[in-house]
Amino acid sequence: MKIALGQFAVAPEWRDNQKTCVELIHRARRGGAALVVLPEGILAQDINNPELLPRTAQPLDGPFMKGLIEASDGIAVMGCVNVPDGQGRFYNTLVTFRNGAVISTYRKLHLYDAFNVKESARTAPGTELPPIIEIDGMKVGVMTCYDLRFPELARALALQGADVIVVPAAWFRGPNKERHWEVLNTARALENTCYIVAVGECGARNIGQSMVVDPLGVIVLGLGEAPGLGICELDPARIAHAREILPVLANRRFADPVLVDPVLTGARSDG
Repeated sequence: MKIALGQFAVAPEWRDNQKTCVELIHRARRGGAALVVLPEGILAQDINNPELLPRTAQPLDGPFMKGLIEASDGIAVMGCVNVPDGQGRFYNTLVTFRNGAVISTYRKLHLYDAFNVKESARTAPGTELPPIIEIDGMKVGVMTCYDLRFPELARALALQGADVIVVPAAWFRGPNKERHWEVLNTARALENTCYIVAVGECGARNIGQSMVVDPLGVIVLGLGEAPGLGICELDPARIAHAREILPVLANRRFADPVLVDPVLTGARSDG
């Protein structure tokens, strides 16, 4: 499967971001990609105005997504948008759409209440595990940004059969943060013997540095800090080879991860 990584700097005006996303979708299609992945928070962003996020949130049938969905003929697209929750906050929602229709959504489970940031102040948490989507013969799971720091989620996706885990992100700059990004993406790929496709926003606050890591931990595509589009071929034979010589999924001695939702006071859900 050919996959495209489209990183860009998200602007405060959603119409500008819509135009950028549509251009990336068209370029990815021309490059032969079956899937193009866009970053987290592609609707609008202004680091000097945190209230822009709830003010600009739109439903999935709003004008921003409508323009992107219309551009998705012949190609699958993934990216994260803010969707109102009806109670003053929004869901950080990873949307997958193809051929003019939404095929799956995932509300970010792990909110970034870390490093002096509190995402939960404006964002409502999801309560369900992300789906597995089949694209061009490969099974694709999804996570969003901070989810990357929680190995249980990637393991749950791998045990559901994921060949590829896609990670849209807006990864903050900071001491050692670029190293965290590379180490965590590599670890999630290697410990689950699957591809990791991580796409980062590259604005003034975030690092960009989108990458594809193969099932043996090799970074086979890496972008820098500037906006750009990269295309990479994902090979099922590489996954089969990795799982033959490094059968960590078969050799594990722990039970399957179970989603525990602290919002529901410890109630358990199988997603």
